[in-house]
Amino acid sequence: MGQSLPSMHVLFDEAGKFLAGRILSEAEASAQVELDSGKRVKVKSANQLLRFEKPAPAELMAEAQTLAADVDLPLAWEFAPEAEFGFGELAADYFGGTPGVAQQAAMLLALYEAPHYFRRAGKGRFKKAPADIVAQALAAIEKKKQIAAQISAWADELAAGQCPAPIREQLYKILFKPDKNAPEYKAVVEAARATQLAPLALLQKAGAIESAYQFHWQRFLFENFPKGTGFPALAAPAITDDLPLAEVQAFSIDDSSTTEIDDALSLQGLGTGTVVLGIHIAAPGLAVRPGDALDAVARARLSTVYMPGYKITMLPDDVVDAYTLSEGHPVPAVSLYVTLHEITLEVQATETRLERVPIAANLRHDQLDHLITDGWLAGAEESSETGANPLPIQREQLSFLYKLAQHLKARREVVRGKPETFTRPDYNFKLAGHGDGVPTGEEQVLITTRARGAPLDLIVSELMILANSTWGQWLAHLGVPAVYRSQASLLPGIKVRMGAKALPHAGLGVPSYAWSTSPLRRYVDLVNQWQIIAAARHGQTAALAAPFKPKDAQLFAVISAFDAAYGAYGAHQASMERFWTLRYLRQHGITELTANLIKEQAGGAWLARADELPLVFTVLGAQGLPRGTRVRARLGQIDDIALDVGGTVIEVLDAEAPTESAADDEDETSAAGPIAIAVDVTEAEGASADNPTP
Repeated sequence: MGQSLPSMHVLFDEAGKFLAGRILSEAEASAQVELDSGKRVKVKSANQLLRFEKPAPAELMAEAQTLAADVDLPLAWEFAPEAEFGFGELAADYFGGTPGVAQQAAMLLALYEAPHYFRRAGKGRFKKAPADIVAQALAAIEKKKQIAAQISAWADELAAGQCPAPIREQLYKILFKPDKNAPEYKAVVEAARATQLAPLALLQKAGAIESAYQFHWQRFLFENFPKGTGFPALAAPAITDDLPLAEVQAFSIDDSSTTEIDDALSLQGLGTGTVVLGIHIAAPGLAVRPGDALDAVARARLSTVYMPGYKITMLPDDVVDAYTLSEGHPVPAVSLYVTLHEITLEVQATETRLERVPIAANLRHDQLDHLITDGWLAGAEESSETGANPLPIQREQLSFLYKLAQHLKARREVVRGKPETFTRPDYNFKLAGHGDGVPTGEEQVLITTRARGAPLDLIVSELMILANSTWGQWLAHLGVPAVYRSQASLLPGIKVRMGAKALPHAGLGVPSYAWSTSPLRRYVDLVNQWQIIAAARHGQTAALAAPFKPKDAQLFAVISAFDAAYGAYGAHQASMERFWTLRYLRQHGITELTANLIKEQAGGAWLARADELPLVFTVLGAQGLPRGTRVRARLGQIDDIALDVGGTVIEVLDAEAPTESAADDEDETSAAGPIAIAVDVTEAEGASADNPTP
């Protein structure tokens, strides 16, 4: 039976926390204890450290904590025996004589809070730490104090509007991939709490971000090219194959700034009833091998990165120069020959060859789009600037190719189930006076338009779709795996996917689609070219000879890595185009824009697309208006870091029926709003897929 002890108290250990209370009753191995709060707990005998009658538990704990704070730990360590000891023993040596209850409790608290001096050896028992361990621990404590003081000092500087150099150096790591234990990060957090500012706003105010352009550029490099954008010293391996010389005169169509000329076209047999179209693709896959040094470089980058005024190429410039389809001489190529009926334009046969192709001319969109029009191709008009034929090739060739491109597009639209509409232009960005280096962000920006579906644009896009689809089906027929792009349907929310299966691409209206026409600037195209080369060399046994076999884990790894990198690169291009569009507004003093309402947002705001600039922005004051309404909006303040500008409707111009689906708008407006940590865009698939704006 338990015995009642109403006047006895106990100090005990409750999971590493010291408590004191009145003993109500006790048994052989435990006691029932009542705390000052009224709570009753069962305390095992092993956890009971000190019994006392006076003072009251609360008074004891208060007095013990006061005394513990004054315990000289180095002196206590000197007094402590080398062997294991109890806290009461050290209290007697330290305080002298017979220590009181408060002194014993104080020593217990002091020892427990000083593990660098005393190691715990059991309930209420300790062992003196070796001298070298104490020295190391004290040094660590001192260092921690210094770091805490440094954090506090840096936080004070940030709050006062000044950015310490160590924080400036760690800016992008702090914002985007922070080490939460780093003192620089802790200082920013402390200052942000003190000033009640978001970290980015705090650092802006403190002057850590001197250039908005450099902020976006350095952030992109930090996240995607942490080791820089330079290449190791690598030579372009020679193509050693004895390739036959093609009996064609090919020409390419690109923008003037394009150096990675991946594709060219040729035409034979006009006027004979049977025409042979040649689609010739640069052939780095004949020299670069899977697993070699250049492959490692290409696989690490996965794609060329485009942005206004600059690009980061997938391959070194001298390697690109070795394989690009530059005019004036024969170059190695992987060629797809498509035999067509000249009148019906129906495909009669296809053949793939590895050969050397003479390149007669490198045509340039930006120099010829205004000359090569529908009327000129039809022979109804001549060019007043350059005479009857401004090109080193016959007008009849381009006219036939344009007619073929229109036929191919119409045939795809039948499969697609609805026509492709190009109601908005493509925008080109040019930085006036800019050289070859990274822009500063202060250049004068020129924004021009090119109508989507213009003759040269349509010719290139349709013939590349033809090549990618034809090769994709051919590889699938031979059982050779490849990287495909597919889309199950055109329903909202059904996105384009990448995979290793030859599935239909509903958005393009083709039975399969394998990117193969840009091996100098997209890694998946290089992978597919290796597979195509194997198919061209080995035919029905190509699946055994191809570098990538069915269900190859390496192929799936390429798909996953490319998808992520290509999305990040596309997001950066979109954000930089938005940056330069906002700069254009500043440089031209534009304070008002006409725009079209495209998507209603929460709270009554709308997303609006500017009529004459590549800009989607949020407008207020459009409540109750239907989608498709054209409005005039007054712009607010531009934020070059968040890449944001808003507007307010000042005039309703008209309401038009929307020409494109809300789903299309959702894809194109995902990068429309302000950014803080990341930009998210959805890749637009279609006409310009093989010719991104440099």
